[in-house]
Amino acid sequence: MSEDGGLASATETFVAHRDLLFTVAYEMLGSAADAEDVLQETWLRWADVDLDTVRDRRAYLVKVTTRQALMRLRALGRRRESYVGPWLPEPLLTAPDVAEDVELAENVSMAMLLVLETLQPTERAVFVLREVFGLDYDEIAEAVGRNPATVRQIAHRARGHVAARRPRGAVSPAEAQGALKAFQRAVETGDLQSLLDVLAPDVVALSDGGGVRQALLRPVVGADRVARVVAAGLRRVGAAMSLEAVQVNGGPALLVRLDGEIDGVMVVRGEDGLVTGLYYVRNPEKLSRVERETAVSR
Repeated sequence: MSEDGGLASATETFVAHRDLLFTVAYEMLGSAADAEDVLQETWLRWADVDLDTVRDRRAYLVKVTTRQALMRLRALGRRRESYVGPWLPEPLLTAPDVAEDVELAENVSMAMLLVLETLQPTERAVFVLREVFGLDYDEIAEAVGRNPATVRQIAHRARGHVAARRPRGAVSPAEAQGALKAFQRAVETGDLQSLLDVLAPDVVALSDGGGVRQALLRPVVGADRVARVVAAGLRRVGAAMSLEAVQVNGGPALLVRLDGEIDGVMVVRGEDGLVTGLYYVRNPEKLSRVERETAVSR
């Protein structure tokens, strides 16, 4: 294969798998910006590979992406220890069809990404590659630099860890949208009782301002406490606020504007017609992907 032909073939393969590779990196890192950096590193290594020696190009690219993401994840762990205030994943505006793939939507959801944050880097990589993308243990072992038997043990441990902490179950798109609409109506009316009626008794609210914007210092739990926090925020901003229903990370969310400028994204998790989770991202560095769609796939 000529040099030009090899580069063209490498480019074609990389482009064909780019959405998958981005999703692998994003699920491991919770940051689109860091995932893009990982893809850049992956491309630089892929462009230098002799394609004639690669048996399975998709598997090879996933392996390189995973290794790059693991290195970045270990470095991010040290950075997040000094992060100002609570940390939430970077929200992605996603296409409506992502919500129709209930399994993909659940795996890229804000709630699941927060659960994955509690895993060690190698555990996270193994869980993502096995449970989300269905790779076999031999492929995962090569990607994370462990033997297959060890990978099986890590997968079992990670699976149990996630099962104990993950959201109670998958929610249909219609059910999720219903909870969002009820919450949006309650917020727009500003009626405290309406807010209480739509919040689950054990609802949890978290926010991330990155030390730049005001945010909750710790999670707020319980319908009464969450309703009062939301109501206080509404009194503070008044008529300056507007809400737009959007799809973020495969689920319902509200794009919040103050005087026409984006203030943040509030991801709403609903179950049984009630809101069980509110995740409000205000950190300006994490809002670059909420006005244009980001493709995710598995």
